[in-house]
Amino acid sequence: MAGGVGSRFWPMSRSDFPKQFIDILGLGKTLIQQTFSRLSFICPQENIFIATNKKYKSLCLEQLPEINSNNILCEPIMRNTAPCIAYACFKIHHQNPNANILIAPSDHLITDEIEFQRIITNCLKETMTQDILLTVGIKPSKPETGYGYIQFEDSPLDKDIRKVKTFTEKPNQDLALQFLDSGDFLWNSGMFIWNSESIIKAYRKHLFDMYEIFSECNQYYNTKEESRFIEQIFGGCKNISVDYGIMEKSENVFVYPADFGWSDLGTWGSVYAHLNKNKNKNAITGSNVLTYDCFENIINVPDNKTVVLQGLRGYIIVECNNTLLICKKEDEQQIKQFSVDAKKH
Repeated sequence: MAGGVGSRFWPMSRSDFPKQFIDILGLGKTLIQQTFSRLSFICPQENIFIATNKKYKSLCLEQLPEINSNNILCEPIMRNTAPCIAYACFKIHHQNPNANILIAPSDHLITDEIEFQRIITNCLKETMTQDILLTVGIKPSKPETGYGYIQFEDSPLDKDIRKVKTFTEKPNQDLALQFLDSGDFLWNSGMFIWNSESIIKAYRKHLFDMYEIFSECNQYYNTKEESRFIEQIFGGCKNISVDYGIMEKSENVFVYPADFGWSDLGTWGSVYAHLNKNKNKNAITGSNVLTYDCFENIINVPDNKTVVLQGLRGYIIVECNNTLLICKKEDEQQIKQFSVDAKKH
């Protein structure tokens, strides 16, 4: 999935060049390139599909020259995750009715890729033989309020996989602390594994209108008429996430608890945790930055700009696209609104 606009990474991430196409961590690869490389060790490259907004197709082809253009599924408008996942799964099922599918966001960080490959391979083995909807839950290391949580039951499906009890959207600090202390909650990674038959059955039961819309396209999948038909039908889909539309309503949902150095890199603060820092805990990108009495800041400015900062602690300072952002890290959830207001200015 590579259709998001990454508005919380404004001003670096813009609607015409969102964060999945940016090398936010300075590793020499953009986030979507890292994801594609990671998945290439799990399945053949020709079996990797990208669901994205149609205006990002050229960016996908530019950054991933090894991918077949037919494997880029273009959404004509943004409609959350349930429609784009339905499109991909119906199309793949048309090609291979026995397909096992991993759904993965394109903008996440995973530091232990060997463990990631082991766990996803194990999950795919489970969905080959069982009618289950499987998600990956991350063992929490702190009371994070920016993530959704999955509560699991004591009785395992096997030694690794647990039945899901509840899903909870981003909790407040007190509730996140309770989740951490209880020991039976995991962070929701947004990754899903299932057999194509199982997920289509779930759409038929819980999102029947969407099931009908994409079933109508059966004669057009993998033909020249596919994109034209998707253009016509996509706007009729409900704007809903697969979590809310399918996972929270299904009885056969299980979770695989995992720990492979995962972060959804949803905010500048989450990026700060993964960047190198100097002795004053400033993470600086930019070759001409001078700091005085500055601590625990994330600073990202162009190399050709001389920037002098004094007396700042815990700030986000980003200059990009002729825009300068200075914001307290603790208030980073407001950046999305800042970007909306700036467009009106």
